[in-house]
Amino acid sequence: MMKLHSLLCIVFFAVGCVPSSGVTKAAKGQENMKEKPLMRDFIGLNTHTNQFRAELYQPVTRLLRDYHNFNWDVGDDTSRPTKFPMSHDSVKVNWEQLYGSWRKAGYKINATVQFGKVEQKSWKNPAADAYNYGLAFGKFFGPSSPPDLVESMEIGNEPGHYDDAFYRTIFENMARGLREADPKLKVATCATFAHESGKYHKNIETVKGLEHLYDIINVHSYAQVEGYPTWRRSFPEDPKIKYLKDIQEMIDWRNANAPDKEVWLTEFGWDSSTKPPAAEGTFKNWVGVTDTQQAQYIVRSFLVFSAMDMDRAYLYWFNDSDRPSVHASSGLTRNYQPKPSFHAVAHLLKTLGDYRFIRAATQKTDDVYAYEYQHATDPAQRIWAVWSPTGADRKTDVTIVLNGTAIKAERMPLTPGVPESVSWGVGNNGEIKLTVGEAPTFLWVTTR
Repeated sequence: MMKLHSLLCIVFFAVGCVPSSGVTKAAKGQENMKEKPLMRDFIGLNTHTNQFRAELYQPVTRLLRDYHNFNWDVGDDTSRPTKFPMSHDSVKVNWEQLYGSWRKAGYKINATVQFGKVEQKSWKNPAADAYNYGLAFGKFFGPSSPPDLVESMEIGNEPGHYDDAFYRTIFENMARGLREADPKLKVATCATFAHESGKYHKNIETVKGLEHLYDIINVHSYAQVEGYPTWRRSFPEDPKIKYLKDIQEMIDWRNANAPDKEVWLTEFGWDSSTKPPAAEGTFKNWVGVTDTQQAQYIVRSFLVFSAMDMDRAYLYWFNDSDRPSVHASSGLTRNYQPKPSFHAVAHLLKTLGDYRFIRAATQKTDDVYAYEYQHATDPAQRIWAVWSPTGADRKTDVTIVLNGTAIKAERMPLTPGVPESVSWGVGNNGEIKLTVGEAPTFLWVTTR
């Protein structure tokens, strides 16, 4: 890919002394945002039951989203009482042992109870069965119970095979059971958008009026340029795709209709495989990204999401088998060996885990993004993340005017070990000059 180098010099002005109890918002639309979460409470990862290796992924997250199949607990009869801590006999999962091991490893768990294997017509008594399951799940898994296994539960993943009225029935009654069993257990919707329901999401209007029964609005979004036959995806800041627009549309709906609810993005990601697509079949024209691009786009997405008025973002996926097809090479690991994206996300968590986003100093399409983060307990400590927001392997020179002192700078790594240091020059007035590219550069600053 041809490398471009911009001769444009861009100047940023950093504010000084943002109080620890407040947040300065420079970007349009950020004026009424609440204090942002710390990045360690923002960066999440999708996983799946026995396939997950808890110790391996500790460097990249402390938040897990697990696909918890409804039929694993009730078998082929939606009215069958659960037998927690065990799943149904046909599956034989001990949830207390499984989730308990993850909790012991330091993770918080968001269980996505999905209905993909249960057809709408298969429910015996939808309202009663959903309520009873919610009641049993909340009593056993909720944070008020002795095991304290699950922090939150999503009612459905992408239940597009249920019509809207039927999903509302399941949602309302299961949420009612959860609320009765454990009010401390957070309840989330399935994947939603603020427009007409589709195969992979519900219109958020489907659950309008039930705000007293849930805490979290759930969104999935992928940076897709086109679907079949390529499923080609773009870079996260691409203004021509719906990736960020769909999320913002949901945030706007929340602000207008349910302002006390959190917004969680629970799926996003990129496929990167070392293998070419098959010569024949459905995925013969599939287009992925390189391992380097996957790492860059994931980290840049977490940064961009941190600037939006949302509370969490969970990456899809944790591990893959290097298969060149949709969602089959999305892992941070390949056959449980870290990919470049693993090292990049681990560095992001280590670098910004104790920091929160405070402002977008600049956010210019096809030019440069620069975000400022502030330490949780030492507000004089800041970290700037600066990068080129394109997909063109572009580099650009920037000048940053700081009301503070630069301490060090390093580039997002693709390998283990010490990250690459980034040198900078100092102008006559103390301004910092450095070159940034598609991999974010992190600049440590103190305002003391």
